Amino acid sequence: MTTPPRVSLPGQVEPARRHFLTRFGIASASLGAIVGSVIPAHAQSTSPSPRRHAVDDWMDALPSAHRMVFDAISATGADDVRHYASNVFLANRTGYDVDSRDVGVIVVLRHNATPLGYNDAMWAKYGSAFAEEMKLADKAPSKNPANGEGETLDGLSRQGGHFAVCAMATRRFAGIAAGKSGGTADAIFEELGKNLIANAHLTPAGIVAVGRAQERGFAFGYAG
Repeated sequence: MTTPPRVSLPGQVEPARRHFLTRFGIASASLGAIVGSVIPAHAQSTSPSPRRHAVDDWMDALPSAHRMVFDAISATGADDVRHYASNVFLANRTGYDVDSRDVGVIVVLRHNATPLGYNDAMWAKYGSAFAEEMKLADKAPSKNPANGEGETLDGLSRQGGHFAVCAMATRRFAGIAAGKSGGTADAIFEELGKNLIANAHLTPAGIVAVGRAQERGFAFGYAG
């Protein structure tokens, strides 16, 4: 004789199903308690802050109303950056009525743009060595080519722009200059570090300065 199927009345839950749901509810509550005790709610919404280093503290002294950092790795790239950075100051003045003294701008000079961070005295002394490595059209420049005419690096510094000059590349160029002049790389490295353009800072590595500036609130400006 076949046992007829059990029919549940409306509102009733079969014992097996009720037992499963009860166990599932207890397990869910237990799991929630465990997760809540292991990962505090406040810890889930926080993100780690970058470490600060004294060698980069000069960046904090720049204006903070609006901040941008530009990255130049070649003479051509530095030419573009000079125009872009100048436009940042100009557009803030004319389009937003924000004075240049309230705008923070950093230009990172690294790789083959690094010698543009040295003053005219260094170019008069080692210009031919710089020009050969940078592949400049003028093979024997006696002045910094980024401070000739138009929108110059000196012009940017007068508006409040600052420059991060790569120390790693400076050491490389010091070695190149030493090979051409007969001096020592260490002595020339020290000499170059003491003869930077206005508002320039010798930074451990240009590529690191790009990141450090962004950690301190500078938006990155693409230069191509």
